Amino acid sequence: MDQATVDKCQAMTGYTFSDVSLLELALTHASVASSRVQSNERLEFLGDSVLALVVCEELYGRSDELLEGEMTKIKSSVVSGHTCAEIAAEMGLSDLGMISKGLQSSDGPPPSVTAAMLEAIIGAVFLDGGLAAARSFIRPKIRIRIENAMATEHQDNYKSVLQQHSQRRWGITPTYQLLDEKGPDHRKAFEVAITIQGVHYPSGWGRTKKQAEQAAALRALMELGVIQGDGSHEV
Repeated sequence: MDQATVDKCQAMTGYTFSDVSLLELALTHASVASSRVQSNERLEFLGDSVLALVVCEELYGRSDELLEGEMTKIKSSVVSGHTCAEIAAEMGLSDLGMISKGLQSSDGPPPSVTAAMLEAIIGAVFLDGGLAAARSFIRPKIRIRIENAMATEHQDNYKSVLQQHSQRRWGITPTYQLLDEKGPDHRKAFEVAITIQGVHYPSGWGRTKKQAEQAAALRALMELGVIQGDGSHEV
């Protein structure tokens, strides 16, 4: 692998390798390797586990309200081959991989190949720089995907999604205010509004204060563009 390719790949990853041979191995598909041991398959195996670890660590630290089953579902979405292929495409890795012409098409290599390449690069970064380097490489690429997975697949976590978005973007926590409550004691309805950095967002109603807070968090997320929709989501 020539120096120009090395420089380009390191610029894409934002990581400078001490052992460039690890980077070269990560980009070498089995179709052009002298043997499968000389391909990126072993690094892919390692990188897959490192990616899962960093995602799990990120999920665990995001909210103490997330249950094991919820974290498992979100992790499965974020570490999927489809997501890895998306990240690889965003980085432009398909232009750098050493792959046989038989696997190439007008659209580049198959997504499964570029997904594996990303995981192999994660494995290479881990071996070269340790877990801290792997975290730095992975986290910027998965954080928004974790937020999206939490927002679209786990609707009972709108408060948690909003809190994480607010803290990441502004470094503050949303404030919830009870505006109104109506109806008899056995059928009360509550109205809650959210303020973030002095900005008031549309209020939400619920049969309990918790439901109203979730409804208000959903409306704030939609207002912020984190969730797309017409307000028809249920909480």
